[in-house]
Amino acid sequence: MALWCYRKLLLRTVGSGYKLHCDNNLDVVRRSFNILSNALHDHGVGDTQSSTKSSVLRKAGFSLTGVRGLCTSMLSSESSEGSFPSDLLSRKQVLTPERTIGQLQDLVIAVTNFQNEDKGLMVLAGDVFDVPIRKDIIHRVVRWQLAKRQQGTHSTKTISEVSGTGRKPWRQKGTGRARQGTLRGPHFKGGAVMHGPKPRSHAFRLNKKVRRLGLKIALSARAAEGKLLVFDDLKLTTHKTKNIVSYVKQMDETKKVLVVDGGPIDEKLKLATQNLHYVNVLPSIGLNVYSILLHDTLVMSRDAVNKIVERMNTPINR
Repeated sequence: MALWCYRKLLLRTVGSGYKLHCDNNLDVVRRSFNILSNALHDHGVGDTQSSTKSSVLRKAGFSLTGVRGLCTSMLSSESSEGSFPSDLLSRKQVLTPERTIGQLQDLVIAVTNFQNEDKGLMVLAGDVFDVPIRKDIIHRVVRWQLAKRQQGTHSTKTISEVSGTGRKPWRQKGTGRARQGTLRGPHFKGGAVMHGPKPRSHAFRLNKKVRRLGLKIALSARAAEGKLLVFDDLKLTTHKTKNIVSYVKQMDETKKVLVVDGGPIDEKLKLATQNLHYVNVLPSIGLNVYSILLHDTLVMSRDAVNKIVERMNTPINR
């Protein structure tokens, strides 16, 4: 109740033209009211002298939030009386993103290999690896991929296909039972299925422009997350699986890895990864949105990056 009263008195003293942002601390509001009243009384400022009142408020230590807003939430060692640490404002860290995603800006990424050796830098085209993220496009492309790969061999038998006689089971009238013309109807055990599924293709058409944009968005998302690695090449000195296992363990927050090469897959890399369910290898021609989303980290060779960029910039045949 006291806090509410002091807020009303403080608002009446300031005037109706100001927007008040009050603290929930009674001591802070009471002290603000006393300081404000004394400051206005000493300078003889009335309610109509807005410009003079604003200058007096600033000299008294009040901060104006906006054009005509007064803030009483002043965090200082004097006003808080130990409620807040004195160095709270100086210790506060403001985190700002390093860059804005989706500005079509070229990205510079370090190139390495399986031995974590420095192989220089590579520039990633902004129109492929830095496009705006759109979940609706990703959803459409994934639905198109899953529907296209669906087998569609489901089948049921109609009344003309089910095995059994077509003879009328009993006479039409005089039995007291419901009339029947066949024992292979859908309401009999072992009978046909009405309007059941038949083998068909579940694929539907999706514009090439949308499919291409979906792949760009997936690549841009991995690049923005820092989950895109570029290797100089994907050649291994040995086909031992333990080398790939030890390398994957070094990656932070990675459960599945997708390795993409530009040309034919190296035989040693294929042998080293074929027994690992969490490492998959693809050629650049087979890179797709669903595979990228299914894996946490994307590893691409220089050749794969160049071929993907070339593939994305190829004119669409209409």
